Amino acid sequence: QVQLVESGGGLVQAGGSLRLSCAASGIVFRINPMGWYRQAPGKQRELVAEIASGDVANYADSVKGRFTISRDNAKSTVYLQMNSLKPEDTAVYYCKAPLHNRYWGQGTRVTVSL
Repeated sequence: QVQLVESGGGLVQAGGSLRLSCAASGIVFRINPMGWYRQAPGKQRELVAEIASGDVANYADSVKGRFTISRDNAKSTVYLQMNSLKPEDTAVYYCKAPLHNRYWGQGTRVTVSL
């Protein structure tokens, strides 16, 4: 059974930082690409960042230069460091292993205030 548990969300002022974590189980983490997604109120879920098993990362244009995705294979955990947060980053953030597409975690809510 694949399980993904996100944490680290919260309320932060614009310009602040947060670090999200996602602990994965039920998959061979080290060989799986991982992704962070977000869903803002009234909007579709979108890809924020993804990292391959070899640590190559890609980012949505809206977060390039502000967010950094990383992974710790020993802990089966993927992280999202979010800096210079903007109100438009407000969303519920989810992680996913794209090769196990049907599984989502419960998400962690990020709220960025002015």
